[in-house]
Amino acid sequence: MKKIKTALISVYHKDGLLPVLEKLNRLDVTLYSTGGTYDFITQNGFSAKTVESLTDYPAILGGRVKTLHPKVFGGILARSENESDQQQLQQYAIPTFDLVMVDLYPFEETLKNTHDRNEIIEKIDIGGIALIRAAAKNYHDVLVVPSLEMAPELLALLEEKNGETSLDDRRYFAAAAFDMSSHYDTAIFHWMNPGRIHSFKKSIRNVHTLRYGENPHQKGLFYGDMDRVFEQLHGKAISYNNLQDLDAAIHLIDDFEETTFAVIKHNNACGLACRENLTEAWKDALAGDPVSAFGGVLVTNRPVDTETAAEINKIFFEIILAPGYSPGALELLQSKKNRIILRQKSHAFPGEQFRSVLNGVLWQDADRVTETEADLEVKTETAPTPLEIEDLLFANKIVKHTKSNAIVLAKNKQLLGSGTGQTSRVDALRHAIEKANSFNLSLKGAVMASDAFFPFADSVEIAHKAGITAVIQPGGSIRDKDSIAYCNQHQVSMVFTGVRHFKH
Repeated sequence: MKKIKTALISVYHKDGLLPVLEKLNRLDVTLYSTGGTYDFITQNGFSAKTVESLTDYPAILGGRVKTLHPKVFGGILARSENESDQQQLQQYAIPTFDLVMVDLYPFEETLKNTHDRNEIIEKIDIGGIALIRAAAKNYHDVLVVPSLEMAPELLALLEEKNGETSLDDRRYFAAAAFDMSSHYDTAIFHWMNPGRIHSFKKSIRNVHTLRYGENPHQKGLFYGDMDRVFEQLHGKAISYNNLQDLDAAIHLIDDFEETTFAVIKHNNACGLACRENLTEAWKDALAGDPVSAFGGVLVTNRPVDTETAAEINKIFFEIILAPGYSPGALELLQSKKNRIILRQKSHAFPGEQFRSVLNGVLWQDADRVTETEADLEVKTETAPTPLEIEDLLFANKIVKHTKSNAIVLAKNKQLLGSGTGQTSRVDALRHAIEKANSFNLSLKGAVMASDAFFPFADSVEIAHKAGITAVIQPGGSIRDKDSIAYCNQHQVSMVFTGVRHFKH
């Protein structure tokens, strides 16, 4: 155990500092401080010594240099069991610091509030980060507190052990210090990087412990701030799999402007419809696959009213996500204790995606392309009708968010069937047709969307025989002419987008 006798405190924010000062004062700890922190300490009736009184050197360069001095860092880095270190402390009259408490300049907060380059640069902390790293390096002798966020933990420790700390205590705070410093430097790197330095760096300090991972025998955590995306109004804790479905649901619904309802199961839409009335959108979305909807994730881009909630309440589902709920709708939906009810907030997602593979990370730009009528190139003698064009664009939005290989069949802005994650495009199509037929959904006059090109004409032939009259696909196969020829022979329209939407 090691007694705290001398502390160096230099913090940007002062909220939460007063209880620490009161505790250190009761423990008779000698305080050293700088600038505004020194003023705060003395103005609140506590005694302290200035760093300048130790270094005999004033703060210079407008405060850029205050603590960067051998007498400060010597007192932090000196090893108690190293005889030479101790002799030099005595020789140069350097006090030993047992506690270093720092709160860094708010770099990330400044980024959010201004684009002024000079103001941002001035919030890159140099002395503070150096103090944190030095104290953390010498955790054998020094307790480092890298942020006032940790003040409650410091107070609890001081109270429990009456101002003494163990090696394990100091190592824990040192690890937190390096976590803080690496996060801080990562934020600076991303702001500073001109795009020519390719180094994968991510630091997310918000962590949520989940019930488990994909399966109960796997641990699961979420790093991020889900509170910025939605507000949980009711229900049990959100799981690992829930978050994957919610991610799929939000990105899908964001592509639709009309009143839309969708049902998500295992990251894919199993039901989706656009209607003028929300209740009708729900009914037609459910009709697309009422079996898969069991236990699914429901998402809409309109506030849920009481009439729609009454219809939704008739089935078992796990989660509903909407921009709002009427009081009556919320009361109805809360009838099941574990049902998760979320209110979606307006939130912009990053334009990048990454996942772990092998012993590394895959990175890519997010797929932000959503085709419009202007992007369609008619490749057949028969052109799609205006209603078919609406359905083609509708189906193409869904197939973009469906696991590959993917086929989507739709009519009148209703999802009739989809083939998801199949090993061949023909299998995906047959699965989609089987889905539609199993729920007695007519495919006569329906359209087909494919997430990638058709290497042969077989898929187009199968679709036509099932009733499909229009097809949307990216094109790009060396045998595109075969599919086009079949369509021309059977008066089926086909449009190319030129954009592939694989989603593995």
